[in-house]
Amino acid sequence: MGSESMISVKTKLLVALLVLQLCYAGTHIVSRVALNIGVSKVVYPVYRNLIALLLLGPAAYFLEKKERPPLTFSLLVQFFLLASLGITANQGLYLLGLYYASPTFASAMQNSVPAITFVMASALRLEKVDISRRYGLAKVLGTIASIGGATIITLYKGPPLLHHLNPQLGNSLEEDMNSSKMQNWTWGCIYLVGHCLSWAGWMVLQAPVLRHYPAKLSLTSFTCFFGLIQFLIIAAFVETNPELWKIQSGEELFTILYAGVVAAGIVFSLQTWCIQKGGPVFVAVFQPMQTLLVAAMASLILGDQLYVGGIIGAALIMLGLYSVLWGKTEEKRAGSQDQEQTLTKHLIDTESRDRDDAPESDIP
Repeated sequence: MGSESMISVKTKLLVALLVLQLCYAGTHIVSRVALNIGVSKVVYPVYRNLIALLLLGPAAYFLEKKERPPLTFSLLVQFFLLASLGITANQGLYLLGLYYASPTFASAMQNSVPAITFVMASALRLEKVDISRRYGLAKVLGTIASIGGATIITLYKGPPLLHHLNPQLGNSLEEDMNSSKMQNWTWGCIYLVGHCLSWAGWMVLQAPVLRHYPAKLSLTSFTCFFGLIQFLIIAAFVETNPELWKIQSGEELFTILYAGVVAAGIVFSLQTWCIQKGGPVFVAVFQPMQTLLVAAMASLILGDQLYVGGIIGAALIMLGLYSVLWGKTEEKRAGSQDQEQTLTKHLIDTESRDRDDAPESDIP
């Protein structure tokens, strides 16, 4: 009975992880569709975060009444900074990168976030770097592989895997178009690197904030609130045309609702449950599956082309991701073993001292 229950939990976890990656993959495709049909790059995240705030705010208020610490000015400043990195810079740069590059390589670049986070945390001395041990070397090599893969995607597009020459275009015209596309592609990848940097910075900054404010749902709600305010300030200068704020079609409405309800509400809840049941490393291992799903969906729905440089870069990033995750897992295991050995040694030493200090009995 117990084994059947364990199998049931594992099956549920695997299904939940597959659904989670499918939802993430859908976010890439839906966001690109929104940009293709003319939804503004500023209006889109405003609506997305507004819907997310309406979903998460009431849930945070009722579910975290007891564990929510009192607000201070210092905490509000930290929430504002988190929103600047995790919402405004993160989503803004992502949409720019997605517009100029492609959903597949946007997803591939996101696999480098754990490695970038490791570099930032090491620079701030929040993470230990010990290359004398296997796990330390694995984290360093994985980081180098991930950064190398992101660099290849940015600087080397390479030939398409399935090249179709258009006979109606002259060679010189096609070369000019390809040159223009290459420039846009490079800028798109640079924006995506910025997106990954801001995402990693948000994760590093979030860790100390959570120590002082452990109510995760409330923290996310405040981050969404300040991110929404920041995007509205940007929109006041950039999107002054009221027509851009009108939802013109059912397609636009679907993309906005998907971004707000699925990408924010459902994904957040599902990811929290998966991390609780399987742990953060187990959840992160499934992340490259998202890239494969995005590649298939982008090819079928959007007709996107895959390029050799992108495939090589994505493979290096995935290799780096698994190397960093393996290193983190081994580091935790070694740390727990060292702690057990230290505790055992301490108990033995204490017992030995007690035996030595015990008074000798005079009874023969």
